[in-house]
Amino acid sequence: MKLRSLFLAPNHRLAGAPAAAGVDRLRYVPSAGPEAGLWWGELLGDQRPVDAFSLTYDSAPLEAPLAMLGRAHVRLNATVDAALANWFVRIEDVAADGEVTAITGGGLSGAQRRSLEHPEPLMPGKEYALELDLHLGSWVWMPGHRIRVAVSNALWPMLWPTPYPMTTALRLGGAGASAITLPVVPGKHPSAPQLSPPEPAEAPPGITAPGGGYAWPGSSRLERDEVRGESTMTWRGTTAMDFPWGSFAHSEQLSYHVADARPEGASVEGEAESTEKLAGQVLTYRGHLRISGDAATLHYSYTRELLRDGALVRTRSWHEDIARDLQ
Repeated sequence: MKLRSLFLAPNHRLAGAPAAAGVDRLRYVPSAGPEAGLWWGELLGDQRPVDAFSLTYDSAPLEAPLAMLGRAHVRLNATVDAALANWFVRIEDVAADGEVTAITGGGLSGAQRRSLEHPEPLMPGKEYALELDLHLGSWVWMPGHRIRVAVSNALWPMLWPTPYPMTTALRLGGAGASAITLPVVPGKHPSAPQLSPPEPAEAPPGITAPGGGYAWPGSSRLERDEVRGESTMTWRGTTAMDFPWGSFAHSEQLSYHVADARPEGASVEGEAESTEKLAGQVLTYRGHLRISGDAATLHYSYTRELLRDGALVRTRSWHEDIARDLQ
C-alpha cells in the first residue's frame, strides 16, 4: 500500500502539494445531511444536496485509474466561534456529468479531540489541528473523474446536532496544511472480478418471509419548512414471517426533527410494534420513544407495552434527564 497526500487548497481545489495560504468559512446548518444516510454503511444516491452545505475540494480530472483500499487519514486546521462543534469529512467520486458518489467518511467531536472520556470545550477563535481516521473505504476512480473531499459541521439525522449557532473556518496551506492521506493501491488496478451468481435462498419447510425478513432498509421521507427553517425526516420499516406454528410481524418508525435556528431543541420520536399470532392468542409488544434536548440536557422517555388479544397486560416507562456533557 502507498500513501498519497492531497491538500485542501483555495478555490475549492484538491492539490498534490501544499498551496498558498487561505481560509474557507462555513456557516453551520444543523439540518444538513439527510442524503448522507442514517449510518455510514448505507447505499446512497447523489451527494450533491449534502455537498451544497459543505466545504468541497476537488482534484483535477484523473488521467488514469486510481484505487484506494483502507482508512484515509485527515488533518484539518480549524477554528470556530462557539464552544462546541463537530467536523465530518467525506470522500467522494465526482463523475464527468457532475454526479457525486459517496465512498467513505468519518466524524470528530471537537470536544473529544483529545479524549472521549474527558471532553473539553473549544475556545472560540483558537486554531485546532484536528486529526481523524475515516471508515474503511474501497474504490477505484476512473479516468475523467475527480476526487472530492467534503467537510461539514452537521450530518443530521445520523449524528445529533450540536446546540449552538456558529461559523467554522479551515486554514488552507502553510505549515501542517489541511490535507487528506489516501491509502492507494500501487500499480495497475485489477479488473473487476467475475463473480458467480448468488445461490438462491432456501427457507426451511413451512417458513416464508413475505416481508423480506428484515425491517431495514425501509423507506425515508424528508419534509422541509423553508419559512420556519425546520426539517423532519421520517424512516419506516416493516417485516413479516410465517411459521408452521404462527406468524410474526414487525414495524418501526423514527421521526427526527430539527430547527436550524434552534439546534439545541432537536428531537426524535420512535414507535415499534411486534405482533405474534399463535394458537389461541395474539401477543403485541409496543415501544414508544422520545428524545429531546436543550443546551444543557438531553431528555429521554421510553414506554414498553404488552397486549394480549388487544388488551393491555403490562406497561412500564423510563424517564431520564442526561447532561449533554459537551455532546
